[in-house]
Amino acid sequence: MFGYICVNEQELKLKEYTAYRSFYCGLCRNLHQRYGRTAQMMLNYDLTFLALLLTGLYEPQTQQESHRCLLHPTGKHPMTENDAVSYAADMCVLLSYQKLMDDWQDERKAGRRAAAELLKSGYQRTAAQYPRQVKALEENIRLLHEAEQAKLTDIDYVSGLTGRFLAELFVWKEDIWQEDLRTMGFFLGKFIYLMDALEDVEKDRKKGNYNLFADSGRIWGCPKEEEIRQILTGMMIESSRAFERLPVLEHAEIIRNILYSGVWCRYAALRQLDEQKTQMRGRKRHSVEKSKRKE
Repeated sequence: MFGYICVNEQELKLKEYTAYRSFYCGLCRNLHQRYGRTAQMMLNYDLTFLALLLTGLYEPQTQQESHRCLLHPTGKHPMTENDAVSYAADMCVLLSYQKLMDDWQDERKAGRRAAAELLKSGYQRTAAQYPRQVKALEENIRLLHEAEQAKLTDIDYVSGLTGRFLAELFVWKEDIWQEDLRTMGFFLGKFIYLMDALEDVEKDRKKGNYNLFADSGRIWGCPKEEEIRQILTGMMIESSRAFERLPVLEHAEIIRNILYSGVWCRYAALRQLDEQKTQMRGRKRHSVEKSKRKE
């Protein structure tokens, strides 16, 4: 479900991209050191964004170090470490465990249950530190599971369940900034859920799985696409407005790159993929018709 809140690399300056990668690599290292290899595999762009955002807002004491990693062993890479990165790692573990268990309930894939078991001790240890976040996660993932089982079609309600728990994960400290952070998380959560549904709609149709857009017919290049695009745009407008109310100076341009451009990269890729598939089907149909005429 996650991994949609990423940068538009082509629009970043080299210095900004290096800073962004240092957060991604720093979060990766933090997960490995504190939770193990399984947790490290749950690394995603959304929690990297959270680490970046909270660092920019609270400006915690930060260390920059360079280390080698398993995936890129030939050279050292800059890695950012601070309390905001550690908090993002904690939230990554909480979220990943709950998501793995939810997938296990839905799909009964042994691999999901096995991965959850490997994360369980870390989850339990971390959950005790964050009762508010855990309560929001457990309650809304349960409601989301029930909504999907009931095949509810209320886009605002169903996507809002992801928004509700992500809103609480975005609130690191309950202070004067918490409501704007909660608003950001809420609308980003809704955006993530709908983007995930868009990406999986064809697969879910074939398998008969629940999907908010499964009964919408063709989406790309049709009026339905414009309707969905307007909904997604509205969500990003609200999230961006909340961000602009926060006194973030450090890394602000990277965050704006993500909010105003990066989040749409996956959308554009999905649209392009559909166009390519349509062209391939057209060429195949043309080839079949040409063969029939020759006969």
